[in-house]
Amino acid sequence: MWEPSQRYPDPAIRTLAPQFEKYHLLSAAVERLATGCRWAEGPVWFGDGRYLLWSDVPNDRILRWDEISNSVHAYRAPSNHANGNTRDRQGRLITCEHRTRRVTRTEHDGRITVLADSHAGRPLNSPNDVVVKSDGSIWFTDPPFGIVGHYQGEPARQELPANIYRIDGASGDLTVVAEGVNGPNGLAFSPDEKLLYVIESRARPRNILVFQVQDDGVTLSRPDVLLNAGSGTPDGFRVDVDGNLWCGWGMGTEELDGVRIFSPDGEAIGHIALPERCANLCFGGTHRNRLFMASCTSIYSLYVNTQGAPGG
Repeated sequence: MWEPSQRYPDPAIRTLAPQFEKYHLLSAAVERLATGCRWAEGPVWFGDGRYLLWSDVPNDRILRWDEISNSVHAYRAPSNHANGNTRDRQGRLITCEHRTRRVTRTEHDGRITVLADSHAGRPLNSPNDVVVKSDGSIWFTDPPFGIVGHYQGEPARQELPANIYRIDGASGDLTVVAEGVNGPNGLAFSPDEKLLYVIESRARPRNILVFQVQDDGVTLSRPDVLLNAGSGTPDGFRVDVDGNLWCGWGMGTEELDGVRIFSPDGEAIGHIALPERCANLCFGGTHRNRLFMASCTSIYSLYVNTQGAPGG
């Protein structure tokens, strides 16, 4: 049974390299905000309403935690087995849906607009994770994880490779920006948007790949391996304003469960231990300095001495 730390500093927060100390608030501890999920994913912060949304994929719902009331309720059910979520630069919710094999936008009045559901006349697989660039373009990964069975979607035939896509912010055109990634999963841009990081989740061991974004803001170089995860299992992640990667981690052994933090050059600098594997996370709160961690059955949070980069 997990219990929050009753003392500061919280022993769950571990320094792996000296540069992590600047991000560690000694008087902040891990908190559990909600529990009772089957597989929590895709957290996204709405600062204008002071609430967090996240997907409970197998339970086919998006849940909402309110910061003011500390209450949890269903935001959308059914959710078409929603997975990854983010906000666009107009503050609208962008969602990856497994069952309908599409990416949608929830308008300010609640209407749902389909942004992408097919490419070259064939249905997408099961859009997984999504980020928005400063030019308004929407980038998402499309592995087949949601069409292999009934647990996170519905069984279906895979008709497209597991690509990484870009939706143009002005025209809405859908293009493939990267092919050949073995199970593309979480993705995030560096703060200056000159790098795109992608989790290669079907590689053994899993890799975090890094692409150079060319001057046109669209074309990607061939990827390099920033790091291989060894026995860790990175899934979703976000980048802070200093370019550090905060990665959902775990599943190998209990001591790996939580969030692993890497410097921009791929050095492991810190770890936040949780009682279960963390699948995905986001920064939020009034100053974007509160880390929200979607971890199997529960949502945890921790205040840190940095801020999330825009677009996640």
